[in-house]
Amino acid sequence: MPEYLVRCVQQHESFRKAELESLATLAGVEMDFLSYSEDTPFAIVTLPSDAAARAIISRSILTMGIYELWGSGTDHSSLHASVTSRTASRWADYAQASFRFSVDAFQGKRGSAAQRELIDGFRYLGFAGPIRMKDAELHLCIFEEYELFVPGEPKRVFLGRWVADGGRKAVVTYDLKKRRYISTTSMDAELALVTANLAMAAPGKVFFDPFVGTGSFSVAAAHYGAVAVGSDIDGRSIRGKAEGKGVVANFRQYGLMGRFLDNFVSDLTNTPLRKGRWLDGIICDPPYGVREGLKVLGRKDGGGQEAVMIEGEWAHLRDGYIPPKKPYSFEAMLDDILEFSTEMLVDEGRMSMWMPTANDEDVEIAIPSHPCLQLVSVCVQPFNKWSRRLLTYRRMPDAEVDKSVAWTKRTKEHGSNADELNAFRRKVIE
Repeated sequence: MPEYLVRCVQQHESFRKAELESLATLAGVEMDFLSYSEDTPFAIVTLPSDAAARAIISRSILTMGIYELWGSGTDHSSLHASVTSRTASRWADYAQASFRFSVDAFQGKRGSAAQRELIDGFRYLGFAGPIRMKDAELHLCIFEEYELFVPGEPKRVFLGRWVADGGRKAVVTYDLKKRRYISTTSMDAELALVTANLAMAAPGKVFFDPFVGTGSFSVAAAHYGAVAVGSDIDGRSIRGKAEGKGVVANFRQYGLMGRFLDNFVSDLTNTPLRKGRWLDGIICDPPYGVREGLKVLGRKDGGGQEAVMIEGEWAHLRDGYIPPKKPYSFEAMLDDILEFSTEMLVDEGRMSMWMPTANDEDVEIAIPSHPCLQLVSVCVQPFNKWSRRLLTYRRMPDAEVDKSVAWTKRTKEHGSNADELNAFRRKVIE
């Protein structure tokens, strides 16, 4: 199959390959990595066609573009030999086509004169068509990779024919600085879109966020065509405090109301959603319980509460009613999410969930597992003293599930308050 060079962004490195693999699965395209490293933005893959390349890259957030590989080498001399060997038979096809060259140097820099000299080195290609810096029929890019902080010549060079740009324009479109309704816990646009890609949001799918907050993940899923529904234990975060705010305002801002199903007030353990496997995707960033401690609907003693009538109306039906809440174990919450995903996702449906993991071994939180869910990818975003993971699971068809694997849900943890029930919270507060 043809070889392509993928020009990635050099950030969120552990997310890039997982995103590309998910998009290839979504497009039904066979893609193999011939070369990939988190230390470089250049990856080499095989794909069946330019159309397949466009299908994957056009919505990739962590990719700048994809190019058909025309040649590679450790210096420009070996690059020219590679280009001649691989593509000489195709030069005549572009003899009269409009064309342009560009130079992309990673960890290095070339001035305008040096770039022109590099481009002049490819005169042997014999292109006689007009040069067009915009909308050229053929766009060839010279890629150079330098050693960091080491002056001199590049250590790797490539020549690629442009096929498609990545989907990074969406990051600007959904920038939180321009969004009408956000909070301190809103996921930034870039990572929300990547999460939606890993969960394979697409037209005709229903996506659910059980911790919807200000709707960052719902908006991202809707951007890719999915119908979005969400819930949150705090209705104030859904509605917003001011007129014209709230999650709905964000959907209106981006013209996505046709993909907004609804939001409702609920926690995951008391959801009113109809039981059954009808969700195509679940994406969420569960609360870590650091500032306020995790809570779930209910009373600490496990009992009920007598209904109260106020001015002829049941108190729990009045506007502004705040139901009682009790402390919740972080580990139990993770298991509740996995169990919910198992019961609600269709075959091959995906659940993408963020969770913290400290760099300190004393508070390392094990990746949760369930016999019905296959762990597809683990992506890590490091911070100063801790990090967090984005875990993506695939709901396996029942025929693939190993029935011999036992699974015990962690429903009871030792402790009665937020600190006792959440080791991660204890460590952060210390």
